[in-house]
Amino acid sequence: QVQLVESGGGLVQAGGSLRLSCAASGRTFSRYDMGWFRQAPGEKREFVASVNWSGRSTAYADSVKGRFTISRDNAKNTVYLQMNSLKPEDTAVYYCAAESGRAYSAQPARLTDEYDYWGQGTQVTVSS
Repeated sequence: QVQLVESGGGLVQAGGSLRLSCAASGRTFSRYDMGWFRQAPGEKREFVASVNWSGRSTAYADSVKGRFTISRDNAKNTVYLQMNSLKPEDTAVYYCAAESGRAYSAQPARLTDEYDYWGQGTQVTVSS
């Protein structure tokens, strides 16, 4: 059974930092894209960042570019999201996702429909 388990969320003041982790089990995703999405109350789930299988190609939403960094450790089957200079508008449930249909992609996927496996989410709250 495939599981993606996020950790690292919490409450932080504006300007602060958090590091999210997502550990995958049940299968390896070392050949596939992994990503982070978020969903605020009353809003649609939106793309945050993604990374291709090698870690050498990344993509970011404009709203987080320059503040967030995605990375992965294939030996640990884990993807990370380092979030700096957090703003109240970053408050949301953050979800980890893994894709399993495009091995060895050059550019990572950005759409929710492209991802096959999802974690349960971790809450990030940024106070002003």
